[in-house]
Amino acid sequence: MDKIDSNNQSNDAANNDKQGALHGIKVLDLSRVLAGPSATQVLADLGAEVVKIERPGIGDETRHWSPPAFSDHTSAYYATINRNKKSLTVDITTLEGQKIIKQLAADSDILVENFKVGGLEKYGLDYDSLKENNPRLIYASLTGFGQTGPDARRPGYDYIVQGLSGLMSITGPSDGEPHKVGVAVVDLFAGLQLTIGIQAALIARQRTGRGQHVDVALLDSALAMLANVGMNHLASGKVPPRLGNQHPNIVPYQVFAGAGEQHFILACGNDQQFARLCQVLDVDWHENKRFATNPARVENRKLLCDWLADKFAEQTRHHWLDALTKAGIPCGPINDISEALAMPQAQAREMIVDFSKQGSPVRALGNPIKLSESPVSYRTPPPNLSEHTDETLANLGYDSEMIAKLKADGIV
Repeated sequence: MDKIDSNNQSNDAANNDKQGALHGIKVLDLSRVLAGPSATQVLADLGAEVVKIERPGIGDETRHWSPPAFSDHTSAYYATINRNKKSLTVDITTLEGQKIIKQLAADSDILVENFKVGGLEKYGLDYDSLKENNPRLIYASLTGFGQTGPDARRPGYDYIVQGLSGLMSITGPSDGEPHKVGVAVVDLFAGLQLTIGIQAALIARQRTGRGQHVDVALLDSALAMLANVGMNHLASGKVPPRLGNQHPNIVPYQVFAGAGEQHFILACGNDQQFARLCQVLDVDWHENKRFATNPARVENRKLLCDWLADKFAEQTRHHWLDALTKAGIPCGPINDISEALAMPQAQAREMIVDFSKQGSPVRALGNPIKLSESPVSYRTPPPNLSEHTDETLANLGYDSEMIAKLKADGIV
């Protein structure tokens, strides 16, 4: 069994006695694209053994979503969420392919899939069928709309769900069109919810000895993401407006520009911070009843923010960030991606993973989970298509002739 390395491969020797938190857990990954694979990558980073099932000759769609790609032709998109996995190609539409999946499922702790509701029943790979041979199996399904309800069988896409959920209605400039978030945030959030559900099911299995079906939907996740803005509606009955970079409940809490249109974020979260802001600006607005409290500032948002915008335009962003930071007022620049990844803090937290030691050109974004006794590890780069087919089938008892025939028949 593999030993689990530290987050930073330079510390391998010092930490090679530490196993990942999910060491010994076997995951059968039938998911593809982003949401499902993002969940199984978290499980893999935490030490689980993940076998990714891909279509023979094609693989996960994201293998072909390039440019950009690394020098070994691994697409950046595929590399985002498929490290630490083994690739096994199987045609699940064939009886022999279904047999292989059932053999793997019988020995797995977790199965993750993101097929349309009912899509795996015709192959005998649904939860009710597989739990007969493995009642301890945790079967995790991630779909657009969940396993129940009138829309259950609709296909789900992050972009569409951002629109359906109301998330886009509150994103973007107040006087412009609704915007989606810059990354597929619903997919990623749902993947994290699925991961949490899987880990909860693992803990429950310790008590009951039984697995269960984990059901997570993109729409449910997106609705939960509405958080305080959704609660604002439930509390008031009013439809929350689109506020651009402004906060619906706190003022001033938004983007401003210094001289030369250099933008920065001001996050003034309470009355004490606002009073200190006024001191920095050399004004007495905190003594004005229209601005003395946060509810009053929310009520008079436009007037105050117009005054602030005029004041901030008098000096550079650097001037204001320095003065605000010294006064203990939360603020920060708006970095581009290159600037963000180059930050010393990001480097110190090992948020960029280099797989050159494993002979791969892939560099990837790191895992944000830091565990002191069972750290995440970056054992292998994203696999080549079918890289582990022979090994996995041999472990199931297939000899070289049987494997060769499966390949000749296009089953693996």
